[in-house]
Amino acid sequence: MDRFVVRRARCPESPRRAGPAPRAYRQATLESLKRVVVVEDIKRWKSMLELPGQPKENLIEALEELKKKIPSKEVLLSTKIGHTVNKMRKHSDHDVASLAKDIYTEWRTFIKDHSNKPSIEVRSDPKTEAFRKNARKLLCEALDLEIDHPLAENIEREAFHLSSRLISAPYRRTVRALVFSLKHKPEIRAEVKTGMLTVPAFVQSHKK
Repeated sequence: MDRFVVRRARCPESPRRAGPAPRAYRQATLESLKRVVVVEDIKRWKSMLELPGQPKENLIEALEELKKKIPSKEVLLSTKIGHTVNKMRKHSDHDVASLAKDIYTEWRTFIKDHSNKPSIEVRSDPKTEAFRKNARKLLCEALDLEIDHPLAENIEREAFHLSSRLISAPYRRTVRALVFSLKHKPEIRAEVKTGMLTVPAFVQSHKK
C-alpha cells in the first residue's frame, strides 16, 4: 500500500508576516518649538539678511530658519527683524521676495490674533554680551572698518553660533584665528570685504 502513497517533504513553516514597523517619534526640544525664540538666532539671521552682497543661498537659508519661528511682539520691536523681513519682500530675486512675503504675512496675522499670549525668549547675559562686543571690536580693527560695522557683527555671530552659543575655549580660539587672518592676510581680508568669500565659509574654515 505504501507504494501507492506519494510522500512529500514537509514544508518549513512559512515565516510570519511582519507587521508594520513601529513609528519612530523624535522628542521635541524646547528650542524646536515655534514660539520659543532664541534672540541671538534672530539677530544672527537679521545680520545675514542685512549684509550687502549676500548670495541667494544665504538669504534663503536665513529666511527658512525665520519661517520656523514666530517672535513675540516684544522681540519684533527690540530686534526690528520685522522691518528687515518686510524690506526683503522687495528683493529683486523672486524666490527671496516670495519667502519673505510669506513670513511677514504669517507673523503679522499671528501677532494680531494672539497678541495676549506670552512667548518664551532666550537671551545672553550681560557678561557674555560684553565679551562678544570686544570680539567685534577686534574684528572691526582687523578688517580696517569702523566700530560696529555689520560685517564684523555678522562674522562674530557666525563664530558664536558655531561654538554652540557659548563663550568657550573653542569660541575664543576661533575669534583669535579670524582676527589673525584678517589682520595678516590681505588677500583673505579683501575677499571677505568684497563678499567673494562668504562669512559662513570664512568662519567655518577657521573653526577651532
